[in-house]
Amino acid sequence: MRATYRLQLGPGLGFDEVRELVPYVRELGASHLYLSPAFQARAGSTHGYDVVDPTRLSDALGGERAFGPLAAAAREAGLGIVLDVVPNHMAVDDANRWWADPALRERFFDLDPATGGHRRFFDIDDLAGLRVEDPEVLETVTRLPLSLVADGLVDGLRVDHPDGLADPAAYLARLREGGVPHVWVEKILAPDAGAGAGRGESLRASWPVDGTTGYELLDDVAALLVDETTEERLTALYAELTGETRTFAEVAREGKLEQARGAFAAELERLARAWPDGPCERLEPEALAGALSALPVYRTYLRAGEEPHPDDLAALRAAGLEWLLDAPEAFVTRFQQTTPAVTAKGVEDTALYRYVRLLALNDVGGDPGRFGLSARAFHEANAARAERWPTSMVALQTHDAKRSADVRARLAALTWIADEWEALARSVLARSPLTDHGESWLFLQTVVAAPIGAQRLDAYVVKALRERKLTSSWTRPDEDHEAAARAWVAGLLCDGDVLAFARRLAAVAQPAALAQKLLGLTVPGVPDVYQGDEVELLALVDPDNRRPVDWDGLRAALRSPAPPPKLALTRAALALELVGLPYEPLDAPAGTLAFLRGDGVHVAVAVRPGVEPPAPPAGGAAWRTAFSAPGCALSVR
Repeated sequence: MRATYRLQLGPGLGFDEVRELVPYVRELGASHLYLSPAFQARAGSTHGYDVVDPTRLSDALGGERAFGPLAAAAREAGLGIVLDVVPNHMAVDDANRWWADPALRERFFDLDPATGGHRRFFDIDDLAGLRVEDPEVLETVTRLPLSLVADGLVDGLRVDHPDGLADPAAYLARLREGGVPHVWVEKILAPDAGAGAGRGESLRASWPVDGTTGYELLDDVAALLVDETTEERLTALYAELTGETRTFAEVAREGKLEQARGAFAAELERLARAWPDGPCERLEPEALAGALSALPVYRTYLRAGEEPHPDDLAALRAAGLEWLLDAPEAFVTRFQQTTPAVTAKGVEDTALYRYVRLLALNDVGGDPGRFGLSARAFHEANAARAERWPTSMVALQTHDAKRSADVRARLAALTWIADEWEALARSVLARSPLTDHGESWLFLQTVVAAPIGAQRLDAYVVKALRERKLTSSWTRPDEDHEAAARAWVAGLLCDGDVLAFARRLAAVAQPAALAQKLLGLTVPGVPDVYQGDEVELLALVDPDNRRPVDWDGLRAALRSPAPPPKLALTRAALALELVGLPYEPLDAPAGTLAFLRGDGVHVAVAVRPGVEPPAPPAGGAAWRTAFSAPGCALSVR
């Protein structure tokens, strides 16, 4: 296990096309293809998470006819395959025989006996929650992935949204019992898990998994690159120009409450029915909405007949929810399945679009209220991962990220040129026709960090406004306002001052982007390279980050005498096979960071402009440079 290479399957990238990429991935240095969901999905699916048959491979992607040759080609090249699986939900579709048959529907899906409604994936009506706690359902949804592992075609599984399951630990145990050698969970660990829980939420040591899919590193690296000395100034500027003076925690709580009261009103009613003789004051809709919104983590993992985990007790205590320990099992299970949806929709899909002080910090699993991260704290997180989860994934870009790593690096670099950013922001926002200057601030940051063209930005503006839910929304779109915002953003792309600043920012951020990439490839864990992110990638939230990749261009660049720096860095780092090696933090001058992997790899980066990465320690065998560029250096001996 050296590194995974994430591929977004879909139209134009099926199993046959992936087989053609095997030589490229091998030459780049990854050890495993990491495929998005590949089971039979709804007709026309562009992502595969809307499964209609979990017992067979997708016909649209090539089915068994094409998957076997792909697996054989990968094996011959020395590559393994990691597959993304979706146990929590299936698509509400006539093509789904489990849904179409009333008897099977009642057995397989989590239906409300009082209304006939179904538990949804977040607030998506056409994705219905499965009863994986039922042995028949569990056998059905695990049959194909376990057989692919048993047949030697698949080496590991990435489990989508385990927090939606009634008992995640039981499902994960089934995978290990079925012989799956590597399992990663898409688990968002809260940066602030409540009183007594330490720096943040920890993955349960009892879970039989390799670790998470790596959001923690994504957010830590972004915070590391932010110049924390500019916090007071930029926070004041943000408040002055937008009128937003609340903390992120306050905005996040507001977003969760709104979602609990609105999009999840039916879930509140069902939750109350799960405790028929419970205390009325706790089961009123407003009280339940407050309880679901108060939890500082995505969910707790209370199990009947077991002592509560100390982390669960700490989170419940911090939220004033100790009474949950006395609730009946049905209520507790339903509560624990509902809080992740409320948090995801209230924070990821609402608050991250409302509190926009510095978008570099606004990503899945992050804390936009944390302005900067010290080298010491970064080292501590890496050391803990090396000790507890040495084969956890570490990622800088995922299909769920709000923006690509290179865009995030440019946004962090706004703090490096705070004077210039303030001057531009004052000038541009003074001319903005948008009445909500929070929107203006959000879109100006987006344009200067990702000047990707009007058509792509058009789509982003609409999505951002509807996720923000203040002047437009998915349920009540204001198309006139959206058109005005799109026109203003398109105008920014023609503004000479804005474009000049964007070019300046790109140049300033280039060392940060390389430093970020080097860290993502060399800290403890299994590096995950997102398709195309081995070269400069400017992408925004999905579906923009699932746009087709120029594979011919990547192949040519990799084989050229002088590959682009980021590509050369990726190949050099992946050649070192660092997974599992000891991690030793080193003292380094201010504005820099350095560490050793084992006794033969030295990693050094500059996390502030105008400084040079420190040289390897003296003594012993001579060091040679494996990669060097402004902002980072990789040395081996």
